[in-house]
This record gives sequence, structure tokens and C-alpha cells, in this order.
Amino acid sequence: MIVSEIKLYELLKARIGNQEAEAFVEILERKVDTKFEDAKQTLATKEDLAKLEGRLETKIAETKVDVIKWMVGFWLAQMAAIIGLYLKK
Repeated sequence: MIVSEIKLYELLKARIGNQEAEAFVEILERKVDTKFEDAKQTLATKEDLAKLEGRLETKIAETKVDVIKWMVGFWLAQMAAIIGLYLKK
């Protein structure tokens, strides 16, 4: 038992009796453990975050390459349009 459980047990023991207080604290402890286990399934661990960070860095790198490709293509098309207008005169 941790300190808070001991304090709770002592408070309850004076009001409802020894066995009832012990049973209540045990039920409460099981309930908290169950809630923690349920929450643990939805929480991210350091390993999960590291995997996400790696995937995010890869996705950012891929996006940068795509943006550069589009910029170069747009720049070339713009230069071709400017040269075409210049030669037309």
C-alpha cells in the first residue's frame, strides 16, 4: 500500500470497520489499475513517438522534393513563355 491508500484505509477503518475499509481500498485500487491499463493502450510511448518522428521527417523530405520539382517546372515554363514573347516581337 502506498501512503495515500494507508491514509484512506485509516480514515475508513474508524468509520466503517477494518474489513470493510480494507475491501473498499482494494476495490478502489483495482479500479484505478483498470483505468490505468485502459489509458495505457491509448497513450503514446517514447518508441511510438520516435517512429512517428522518423515517418514525419521522411514525409517532409518527400514533400520538399515535390515542391522543388514543381518550382523548377514552373520556372522553366515561365522562362519559356518570356522567351517566346520576346522572340515574337
